[in-house]
Amino acid sequence: MSAFTVVFDLDGTLVDSAPDLVATLNTVFAREGLAPVPYDVARNMVGGGARRMIELGLMADGRAVAARDIDRMFEDFITYYAAHIADHSKPFPGLTGALDQLAARGAQFAVCTNKLEWLSRRLLDALNLSARFVAICGQDTFGVHKPDPEILRRTIKQAGGRVDQSVVVGDSATDIDTARAAAVPVIAVDFGYTEIPVAQLGPDRVIGHFDKLPGAVFELLTPHT
Repeated sequence: MSAFTVVFDLDGTLVDSAPDLVATLNTVFAREGLAPVPYDVARNMVGGGARRMIELGLMADGRAVAARDIDRMFEDFITYYAAHIADHSKPFPGLTGALDQLAARGAQFAVCTNKLEWLSRRLLDALNLSARFVAICGQDTFGVHKPDPEILRRTIKQAGGRVDQSVVVGDSATDIDTARAAAVPVIAVDFGYTEIPVAQLGPDRVIGHFDKLPGAVFELLTPHT
């Protein structure tokens, strides 16, 4: 197989980061005198980035807050989260082995996330994963964010890859919609952060453990005759 690119979402796909993100959200809310968001509810708010997580947390409590207050909470969130980015976060099981198998077959890896780029790099650095990825792109890298397909196209280009030789791996409707809009096949993990079972969202493949990832990638990228 010729060189190909596997593009991963970050939170809920590569890394189980919800424990630190939810803890940060509830720390910020406590400082604002707001009730905490239950973990099982808040973990499914992760995919849109920190600001969206705050907005959804406020909506869950039925609160309407002025934009300037959300701005303040967002800045507080980023500051606290940056200092606690990997207190409890860890890669999902089987990730390292899957990356090794794919790399041995010519894969290169990229990250395309709605997390800020510098926070993405800090998290991957803390988990000793950054060197695995030739491109790490966040919502601020190109000024666009998922589900806009342009962030995916530009991530693949930055990685030196081609759209027609790439596969996306994600955990949510946002990831699947982004891949579909860019005409890139998509594999969904069923252990991520979404209330809707990913099998109902129409990905090309669904996996329940990273040991199934290499096979799914090869099925999607190998021409069938």
